[in-house]
Amino acid sequence: MVRLPLTTYQRLAAQRRQPIILAACWAHTRRKFHEAREQLPRLVGWILRQIGHLYSIEKNLRKQRAGPRLRQAIRASQSTPIYQRLGKVLAKLSSRRSILPKSNLGMALRYAIELLPRLGVFLQNGRVELDTNLVENAIRPTAVGKKNWLFIGHKESGWKAAILYTLIGNCRQLGIDPHAYLKDVLEKLPSATNHTVEELLPANWAQQSRVRSVIKA
Repeated sequence: MVRLPLTTYQRLAAQRRQPIILAACWAHTRRKFHEAREQLPRLVGWILRQIGHLYSIEKNLRKQRAGPRLRQAIRASQSTPIYQRLGKVLAKLSSRRSILPKSNLGMALRYAIELLPRLGVFLQNGRVELDTNLVENAIRPTAVGKKNWLFIGHKESGWKAAILYTLIGNCRQLGIDPHAYLKDVLEKLPSATNHTVEELLPANWAQQSRVRSVIKA
């Protein structure tokens, strides 16, 4: 089976000195099979149901407000068997000569098998989501205006802009006022050290702000 070309994320991970573990998105994988459902309805329907079971488990975890440790434990007992079962079926289907490589199902199989190790990353770490939907929702305002920002000037400027977008996106997700956050962080950053700079990340900053508020009260 022909390998997929390297993605931007893979090239970025290869350039970093510190190792980066890439996780793949089950929503994108599910969409590929959904587009192929008319080719072999019963077979593709089974695959989609298995992916649906993974999402049902995640839905229950959200209802429980499960933390990373509980999510990892439940995924190990409930999601891992589904993942392994899917992997075996996909491997068998990939050898079927009746499934043409350029058909919708052939391309869906190629996509899923190539990404299978990364599709299983969420099983190894309770902090990893099943898909990229939360991230995509967070960056949608940026994506909507990206045509206006094609000429950012320099690749270093693009990198700095990406950092700022990430910080602001985290602020919105945590319910933090971005202006108050950036103002406070920029004032503290000159005196920060390598050991204390992590305290300025949005989640840590928000926690410290809540502690200060309780002390003042």
